[in-house]
Amino acid sequence: MKPRESCGLFGIFGDEEAAVKTFFGLYALQHRGQESAGIAVADGAGALSGHKGMGLVSDVFTPAALGRLRGDRAIGHVRYSTTGSSTLLNAQPLVVRYAGGRIAVAHSGNLVNGSEIRRAYEARGSIFQTTTDSEVIVHLLADPAMGTLEEALPRALCRVRGAYALVILTPDRLIVARDPMGIRPLSLGRVNGSLVVASESTAFDLVGARTVRDVAPGEAVVIDEGGLHSIPLVPGGEAKPAHCIFEHIYFARPDSRIFGDNVHAVRSKLGQRLARDAPAEADVVISVPDSGNSAALGFSQASGIPLDVGFVRNHYVGRTFIQPAQTMRDASVKVKLNVIEEVVKGKRVVVVDDSMIRGTTSRSRVKALREAGAREIHLRISSPPHKHPCFLGIDFPTRTELIASKKSTDEIAAFLGIESLAYQTVEGLLSAVSGPPDHYCTACFTGEYPVHVDGELDKRAMER
Repeated sequence: MKPRESCGLFGIFGDEEAAVKTFFGLYALQHRGQESAGIAVADGAGALSGHKGMGLVSDVFTPAALGRLRGDRAIGHVRYSTTGSSTLLNAQPLVVRYAGGRIAVAHSGNLVNGSEIRRAYEARGSIFQTTTDSEVIVHLLADPAMGTLEEALPRALCRVRGAYALVILTPDRLIVARDPMGIRPLSLGRVNGSLVVASESTAFDLVGARTVRDVAPGEAVVIDEGGLHSIPLVPGGEAKPAHCIFEHIYFARPDSRIFGDNVHAVRSKLGQRLARDAPAEADVVISVPDSGNSAALGFSQASGIPLDVGFVRNHYVGRTFIQPAQTMRDASVKVKLNVIEEVVKGKRVVVVDDSMIRGTTSRSRVKALREAGAREIHLRISSPPHKHPCFLGIDFPTRTELIASKKSTDEIAAFLGIESLAYQTVEGLLSAVSGPPDHYCTACFTGEYPVHVDGELDKRAMER
């Protein structure tokens, strides 16, 4: 099993092809969520409409559906459910009408006090339509006690705790915001005079935009006909960066630049550090594609061991497919990754992967390598051992399901049936990024969360 993605956001203001560019922006961010996709558009004259559906961007947005989305400003969202079930009701953007007019909201991240705020509103008679924590933000922004929308932004967002990157659309404004820790990435760009925003810079590349800057932690940016202006969400000096380091390890595309660093370069450095800290005598280095590719390249470069392609990934496997019968119990592994026997047969193999969660998938891959004739298998993981769940936008299992929380490295190696296993150290991990070490969240490795968490939260909290 791999960690499940966070969500992906895109927005654009002042472009007659806003819906089409948002479609392509979401297409570039598809890796961040494959459960549902949605786009909301506005025309500046009071109209605001949207379309969303379950599945991939290319499935949800037919030419006819895109043709009905007319306006020069739009926001979009691709979702993996980190709070709330995977249903159309929970797909985003959430488009609602309230006393101030119509508003669309899309959210990446997770609120650790969302259930608490929801209970308070329901006690006052408010009705919620979804089971996502994102709707809590909608109720806060729409609360008359918060004032106008721009007044409500800092007041409402100071009520929530946790991770949020937001894109908000009204008929006349596009608003983006990022929590005071900047946990999820969010950047501003420009294309032909239009302002754009995206979770990753790779979305800018696809629509021909150039990156201007990151939305700062604890900043809201309002974009309207008058241009762009910034609203601080917390007093100066209170924003404390805690960027999700796992974005660099696994989630973000290698061609993206997030938190000030190119993702491929960071992953390559992680592989180089692994080769120095945990060398292995071997004949070939292979990666577990795709997020292990850059780290494997770095390991090969630093160790001098040749890099080759040992696993071939099937890129056409969706999140759901027909489970094979018991007689084909190995097919579920091979349908995603298959071994090239000629690369590994009779060889001592270093396998570089980005992470290991439960260990069951790694064990199946080891079995496939043995069957292909690998003589020795040395597994190198470019992240430290995962010992703690994430409550800030990544759907990690509970702590009891994380293999590194229950077994030592030697015990895991024995469970997998390999000659050696080594993980990245936290120190090595932080040495690969350019920011100060205390500007990153490493809670899934260390258990030191940047925000107080009450108990064991999970994605079904709103249903309960």
